[in-house]
Amino acid sequence: MARKTKQQARETRQHILNVAMRLFSQQGVSSTSLAQIAQAAGVTRGAIYWHFKNKSDLLSEIWALSESSIGDLESEYRAKFPGDPLSVLREILVYVLEATVLEERRRLLMEIIYHKCEFVGEMAAAQEAQRSMCLESYDRIEQALNQCKESNMLPADLLTRRAAVLIRSYISGLMENWLLAPHSFDLKSEARSYVAILLEMCQYCPTLRDRGALALEA
Repeated sequence: MARKTKQQARETRQHILNVAMRLFSQQGVSSTSLAQIAQAAGVTRGAIYWHFKNKSDLLSEIWALSESSIGDLESEYRAKFPGDPLSVLREILVYVLEATVLEERRRLLMEIIYHKCEFVGEMAAAQEAQRSMCLESYDRIEQALNQCKESNMLPADLLTRRAAVLIRSYISGLMENWLLAPHSFDLKSEARSYVAILLEMCQYCPTLRDRGALALEA
């Protein structure tokens, strides 16, 4: 019976998150109250507060779920491409772009982050959570680039932190602009080409190379 109760609690929590995501996307975060979320989810406000401290906590949980899904995907691709970290990185970046078009949950999340949330008042804490995830993302991308260097798939003198910042900014910019004007370009069909450009930049762009390291080697 206890297990069933825990399962029901998990299902209720996930249902609240799904409903909140839809409302945030439709109305904007600042215009959506916890009372509206409770009504749309068919639960009491007490049920909302049982699972989440406030609206900021709820939004942070939505972001955290999205980030955890990328971690699961990385494990899947590592198993699919053993000893090939460049393919793992490539496929994850392609997935992130394609999923923005194909997966409703991810599309709604990106739309909320880029266009439907003002980080003021109670949402300031959510901005801090997003900032932390941004820094973690830089670290994760840089780690992947270093693995590619160690496998001789990217130049040994690649400035990995600079490249990581550019990669995240490039991918985020593509998603943000597509969500703003979906008919302006075909993100799904162009996703693999966009990622190929990024990786070619890492391989051949001289401004991403550590000239000091080259001088020392010489």
